[in-house]
Amino acid sequence: MEALAKNKMGDIVAQDFRTAAVFSKYGLDFCCGGQRSVEDAAAKKGVALDPLVTELEDVLNAKGGENIDFSAWPSDLLVSYIVKTHHRYVREKTPVLLAYLNKVARVHGERHPELIEVNRLFEECALDLGHHLEKEERILFPFIEALEESKSHQEKPETPTFGTVKNPISMMVHEHEAEGDRFERIKELTNNYTVPDDACSTYRVSFDMLREFEQDLHKHIHLENNILFPKSIKLEESLH
Repeated sequence: MEALAKNKMGDIVAQDFRTAAVFSKYGLDFCCGGQRSVEDAAAKKGVALDPLVTELEDVLNAKGGENIDFSAWPSDLLVSYIVKTHHRYVREKTPVLLAYLNKVARVHGERHPELIEVNRLFEECALDLGHHLEKEERILFPFIEALEESKSHQEKPETPTFGTVKNPISMMVHEHEAEGDRFERIKELTNNYTVPDDACSTYRVSFDMLREFEQDLHKHIHLENNILFPKSIKLEESLH
C-alpha cells in the first residue's frame, strides 16, 4: 500500500486506465496533475489515503475489462489515435454544446445566474481548444511523427525551428493546465453538474454533455501529458 501511495497518479493510470475512475471519484486530477504522487494529491485535496489506495489496488488486481496499454504504443500511433479519437470528439461536440449552453443561459439565466458564467467559460474553452488542436496537428505532432520516421531509418532528425520537442510540449502542457482550471471552475459553479428541480430537458442534456466532455478531455490530456509527451522527449534524446 505504501509503495502505491508513492507512485505518480499519471503512471498508475498509464498502467491501467480503469484507475482513472477511482481518481475521478475522489476529485483528484490525474491528467494535468499526473506528476503528483497519490499521497501528495490526497493530502492536498483532503482525501483519506487508505480507502483511496485500497480502491486503486482492487482495480489493479481485478482481471478482465478493457485496458489498452497505450504506453506500449509508438509515438506516431498514439498521435494518430489522439487526433482521430479525442480531437475529432472535441470538434464534433463543441458546436452542439455551445448551442445548448447558450440556450440554457438565455432561458434560465435569470433564475440561475451561474449558467451565464458557465456559458462564458465554455465559449472560452471552445476558442482556446480550437487553437490548441491546430498547434498540435500543424507543429508538434508532425515533428513527433518525423522522430519515429528517423528512428525507423536510423537517421538523425533535422533540428526544428522550435529547437527541441520540449518547447512546444511545455506550451501544450501549460494550455492543458488552463483547461483543467477552467473545468474545475465549471464544476464548482454547477455543483458537479447537478441540475436543479426546475431544469428542463435541454438543461439536463447540457450538463450531461458537459460532464462527458470533461471526462473525454481528462483522457485526452492524460494520453498526452503522461504518455505521449514523455515518450517523445525520450525518443528525441535517443536520436542525438
